[in-house]
Amino acid sequence: MNICIVTTPIRPVPTQFPPFGSMSIVQSLREIGQDVHFHHIDYHRYSKDENYNYFKKNQLLKTGNWKIYLKSIIMFSLWIVPYILIFSIEANQWFKLLLCICTGIGMAGVGMNIMHDGNHGSFSKFSFINKIMGGTIYFLAGNVFNWKIKHNYLHHSFTNIHGHDKDLEAGVILRFSKHAKWKPFHKFQHYYSLFLYGLLTIKWAVFSDFLEMSNFLKRKLSYKNSKGPFLQWAGLIITKTIYFSIWLIIPLLVLKISWWKVLIGFFIMHYTAGIILSLIFQLAHVIEKADMPIPKNEDSSINNSWVIHQLHTTVNFSTKNKFISWFTGGLNHQIEHHIFPNISHVHYEKISKIVKRTTKEFKLPYKEYASIKDAVFSHFKFLKQMGINPRYKIT
Repeated sequence: MNICIVTTPIRPVPTQFPPFGSMSIVQSLREIGQDVHFHHIDYHRYSKDENYNYFKKNQLLKTGNWKIYLKSIIMFSLWIVPYILIFSIEANQWFKLLLCICTGIGMAGVGMNIMHDGNHGSFSKFSFINKIMGGTIYFLAGNVFNWKIKHNYLHHSFTNIHGHDKDLEAGVILRFSKHAKWKPFHKFQHYYSLFLYGLLTIKWAVFSDFLEMSNFLKRKLSYKNSKGPFLQWAGLIITKTIYFSIWLIIPLLVLKISWWKVLIGFFIMHYTAGIILSLIFQLAHVIEKADMPIPKNEDSSINNSWVIHQLHTTVNFSTKNKFISWFTGGLNHQIEHHIFPNISHVHYEKISKIVKRTTKEFKLPYKEYASIKDAVFSHFKFLKQMGINPRYKIT
């Protein structure tokens, strides 16, 4: 017989944590051999209250501050200055290729730090600034509507759930979940995946945005204040035209080099950004420690509450490394980001102490890797496991 005890947050403010009355019952039942599951529904409210008190006590806004403004200057410079130098200086073409790599690094930096916070509404307390910063995705090869549906809604709501979290879908060529269909060539994916990761942003630019917009509009997915289908399609075509004009047409017309060299520079820029963005995103979810549950009930529900689900399916990495935390826009603090997506990443280091302490009090998981090296190794080990034919037991 399975017994499930659930505590409900009926009190106006939290009192004892954990709720010792329920825990004593749980302990007594376990002592007589009963299989008891205890779910802490109060966890999120408790951690939210502690975070609220942290911001109130220190008189801080949950949005970005001078740190994100200074970082924005640096990231925009890293992205735009190399592009300008390609046109304005006489230099060896190998040096200009290096500038394309720098542009790609800046492209990834703007995406992780500025665009990401902007589209979560956490860059600034002013919505119009968030809209501007979120709109930088148009110049990074993406689209705001698609991003908000795919990332803010589907990924954050259905994290690591196959068939719902679009970030787990990599076409047929990669298998990110044990629930995905296996193909014989997947046994080599831990070798070839890295080469495909670099194609991420080129894929956005060329065809993914068109396919995703068609899919999302057919499913009638939207968010608050999103435009209708006609304006979405018109906006996509216009922004793609502007994007390719800036990054391809102008260089082809202005630079006195062969057309194929321009295409190589364009490809190298995107490939650099794609490698960085793909790896950072995968290390938080497509990794050994991250759970990938699948709905088992008729109503397609998951056993855990949303917040507990995030703790099981999300992993931090290299949080003690200042540079990694700075450059990735706090995406190495993925647990904090998933529980509090509307708080700017500049606060993650501080609130992570609250989140970690609270999970310990509630005996909940807080999954992390000490270094990026450990996380990368675990990711490719996981890919190797996913490449094994499911008919064979993974040990």
